[in-house]
Amino acid sequence: MGKIVFRKDLYADIRTERRFTTRVSIINGEIKQVTELDTDQAFIRVFDGEMWYYSSVSETDNLQKELDALYAFATPNENVFSHPVVETFEVNKDKILSFGEKSVDKVPIKEKIDFLTSALPLFQTPHTTVLSANYLDRYSLFKFVSAKGADIEYDYQTAGYQYALQLSAGEKTFANSYSACKTAFEDLSIDEKEIKEFTEETENFLLNAKPLEKAGNYPVILSPLATGIFAHESFGHKSEADFMLGDETMKKEWKLGTKVASDILSIADSGKYAGSGYVPYDDEGTKCTETYLIKNGVLSGRLHSVTTAVALGEKPTGNARAVNCDYEPIVRMTTTYVKEGTESFEDLVKGIKYGYYIKGVSHGSGLSTFTIAPTVCYEIKDGKITVPVKIAVITGDVFKTLSLVDGLSKEHELLSFVIGGCGKMEQMPLPVGFGGPYMRIKEMGVQ
Repeated sequence: MGKIVFRKDLYADIRTERRFTTRVSIINGEIKQVTELDTDQAFIRVFDGEMWYYSSVSETDNLQKELDALYAFATPNENVFSHPVVETFEVNKDKILSFGEKSVDKVPIKEKIDFLTSALPLFQTPHTTVLSANYLDRYSLFKFVSAKGADIEYDYQTAGYQYALQLSAGEKTFANSYSACKTAFEDLSIDEKEIKEFTEETENFLLNAKPLEKAGNYPVILSPLATGIFAHESFGHKSEADFMLGDETMKKEWKLGTKVASDILSIADSGKYAGSGYVPYDDEGTKCTETYLIKNGVLSGRLHSVTTAVALGEKPTGNARAVNCDYEPIVRMTTTYVKEGTESFEDLVKGIKYGYYIKGVSHGSGLSTFTIAPTVCYEIKDGKITVPVKIAVITGDVFKTLSLVDGLSKEHELLSFVIGGCGKMEQMPLPVGFGGPYMRIKEMGVQ
């Protein structure tokens, strides 16, 4: 970045990102895309106590010139460093470089293509009509400096794949996907036994899944994937504090200390975990925290940028994030998860006379009312998992559902992803992680 000279009568900060990405796409054995992209970007902010001034640049060779040009638009203010927002900005100095020789930009592209191709035969079944495979990786080197003296450097990396199958048998069709995400290419593997089990389950679902007998409210068990999507979509977004600015109704509804869930339920968000939600420092230089959104059923916190924290009289949480240097940071999740419980998965199942196990999920959405679109689901009868069943959607009121959680497994999984990401406003897809235990809910709408 080079040495930057900041003015004393205006606040400013600069974040830069050098990003390397690879994408390989194969459809029905034919390579459709092979791309490698290496970019440098910077985002510069200046604040005079009244207004923010932004600049996004794709060249990082002369950031001082860009900063000085932005300074020219602002009004000098000798007291700007006494402004509550500026006073709250943290002054962290740190360097966390984790990848070095394990950086994905050092792996030859042919090795990535060969790896993706090697597993294709394992996913072929007599009923496969379309088999697509995607490999993606990303290495980012972030730097952040501010007029208060912050000086942060850290790197981020993910590498992974997704194999997506479309199957048909007569008029029956079914789609399913298998994916993995690690923080280094060399940690990726092809587990033939696991893939065999996946393809057999997918075929079994195509051929034998029965229609839902009757839509209604039933007990359900969510897998760690489904639990994570529930936590992210139904509660995580509502915990992003910028939704509350200027909304007195929401402030009252989301008053900290309010009982909102079952006593056994705790939901948290943190950028400390390696993977797609890793954010040791956010894009304002705030150190990540583990923020409990719900703790033992009580509304305990929310996710903040410095601006929202000051506006609501709370502390920043390290959740000011931008999808890249084209955008200003806004309040976003990192890795959002339900904390584990004490029961086994088998014990959760034994507690259901008739209900459903939601194993796979394609997507979810919602705020006050949420919906989750499952893929692979099973009927539970007399405390045992039985036949596969087709379920289009599970849904519920967020607060009611939170209060109906009555079992959490001690098994717990945090998940990372290279395909897709979180969307908010115009900024998408932002890498996030989520997960949790197996979670039993007394009643959800099943359709």
